[in-house]
Amino acid sequence: MTPALLGLAGWPELGLFMLATLVLNATPGVDLLLTVTRTLQGGAKAGMAAALGINAGCVVHAMAAAFGLAALLAVSATAFLAIKWLGAAYLLWLAVGMARAALRTGAPAKALVTASNRPAWADFRVGVLTNVLNPKVALFFLAFLPQFIAPATTHKTLAFLALGLLFVLQSSLFLLVVVVLATRLRRWPSSPRGARLLQGGGALLFMLLALRLLGTRQPAA
Repeated sequence: MTPALLGLAGWPELGLFMLATLVLNATPGVDLLLTVTRTLQGGAKAGMAAALGINAGCVVHAMAAAFGLAALLAVSATAFLAIKWLGAAYLLWLAVGMARAALRTGAPAKALVTASNRPAWADFRVGVLTNVLNPKVALFFLAFLPQFIAPATTHKTLAFLALGLLFVLQSSLFLLVVVVLATRLRRWPSSPRGARLLQGGGALLFMLLALRLLGTRQPAA
């Protein structure tokens, strides 16, 4: 795939886009935390399902940016607030679930670390919702992708979609590596105390992420 097909001016711009995407994926946030947490709790299968859900959410945001739907969040205070509050409420709901598991007395370690009866689609759904219900991701795609599209590009919508797809592919590969690395750490929370620390730490981090999301302001027009 050549830079021109992606709407880029040349190879240096493609390299810069790939580097910027890698840095953004590696920045600690909801996506990275959720992938690591679910891998430690439920194994590689749970981590991969969550990662796929996260990237499915990225596809939704990329398409919204390409077709102008993400611009609605930038100009409509009502839409922005609605998505922001829904996203924060969902993160808090996840945090409460982790906190309850951490405080549960007499629970075996395996019950805290591995959700044995939890289907993969449940983790996929969590990944999708944490991503889709985050207006910061929508605004990110709206602000990030246009920076790399050459002004002379004729089909800007196709360029949006192509760059969005490239972003999702790199993000998928990055989170796959994260799952593999996190799988190697699963022995640590095998004790009841380690499992509770994992759940409690995850609950605290998700609460902080929810509060940070609530503090997000709509960009000035």
